[in-house]
Amino acid sequence: MSILFETLVFGPIRSRRLGKSLGINLMPEIGKICSFNCIYCECGWNPEKRLISNLPKKEVFETVLEDKLKEIAGSANEPDSITFSGNGEPTLHPDFAEIVDITIRLRDKYVPKAKISVLTNGTMLHKKDIFDAISKIDNNIIKLDGGTYETIRNIDKPNVDFDLDKYISILQKFNSDLVIQTCFLRGEHNGVVIDNTTEKEVSLWVEHIKKIKPKKTMIYAIERDTPEKNLSKISKRELEDIADRVREYGFDVECYGE
Repeated sequence: MSILFETLVFGPIRSRRLGKSLGINLMPEIGKICSFNCIYCECGWNPEKRLISNLPKKEVFETVLEDKLKEIAGSANEPDSITFSGNGEPTLHPDFAEIVDITIRLRDKYVPKAKISVLTNGTMLHKKDIFDAISKIDNNIIKLDGGTYETIRNIDKPNVDFDLDKYISILQKFNSDLVIQTCFLRGEHNGVVIDNTTEKEVSLWVEHIKKIKPKKTMIYAIERDTPEKNLSKISKRELEDIADRVREYGFDVECYGE
């Protein structure tokens, strides 16, 4: 069963990584738009047709977010994080950079203690306005789901040009001011065995982390239903073993699993 968010601003909900999280969905309320088609995505597979014309207007977003923040400021629902997530890749919204500025201004006015977070696959970071906008965000959580291009392609199924070496180079430009997120899993998709926990994959992934030097790395196991059913959850112990290999180099790593 896939999860689609039916409002522009939703929650707050309890996030295992971000605490009390007020979600922002810049994608259509009736479907998903993403530059990846991840086999583990809780929102399900991408639809055959993109619904770009149904994206919310920035003016509507500003009104909806301000009304919500007025409502919850100072209450038990005041968020720890205002989080761009929702039905797909938030940076695909054509006004994403301006929307980030709006969010920062409203956060500062109503809930100044809250962090602003974004969950992004990083495919739009080659665009200067997106890179600059992501750089302004407190928790810029960027995906890296493997050590090799082949495994990342099989897990994330990009529908845009994706060059792993260029991607790592872009992530290095954040000068350590970013968070890397990785979902570790095993399984099969369309007859292809997929496993980003092998010695080869983990070793190369660790080398990427050493180059990127993120301020934090978040690694996690599958939590919810996935569109590809032939996937296995990784144990918390296995995640900790992978994390320890990065901690050896002085990096901060958080694990989320059972």
